[in-house]
Amino acid sequence: MAFSGPIEDRLAIRELMDIYADAVNQRDATRWGSTWAEDSNWKLPVIPGMENVSGKTNIVNAWKAGMELFPFIFMSISIGDIQVDGDTATARAYTSEVGTTQDGSEIRPRGQYDDKLVKVDGQWLFKERIFHSLHGE
Repeated sequence: MAFSGPIEDRLAIRELMDIYADAVNQRDATRWGSTWAEDSNWKLPVIPGMENVSGKTNIVNAWKAGMELFPFIFMSISIGDIQVDGDTATARAYTSEVGTTQDGSEIRPRGQYDDKLVKVDGQWLFKERIFHSLHGE
């Protein structure tokens, strides 16, 4: 089954993913960082130096450095799966992005995030996000 668990939790996880994408589009590091658990992991095997970043502070700093490479970026997310089990969950989300690099080149990557989430003080947060490139840069 593609979706399981309480609807309230699944909705909160969807909203977390929407906050994540909106923060990328708005270049808002504070909001983007608010989606991560303190002891989280972000794995981006397609980007040298970001194959595995651990800890919320390190993740946010890596994201800030990465965002400096792109004068323009737009991200949208489509959710394919959410499985809630108490205060933990797994999810799969697809991303579609458009961006420009410092030299003006346009990129259009498509990817998949495999997520582990945790509910802390009633709020869902990313515990682990693993990005897989599906197409594009």
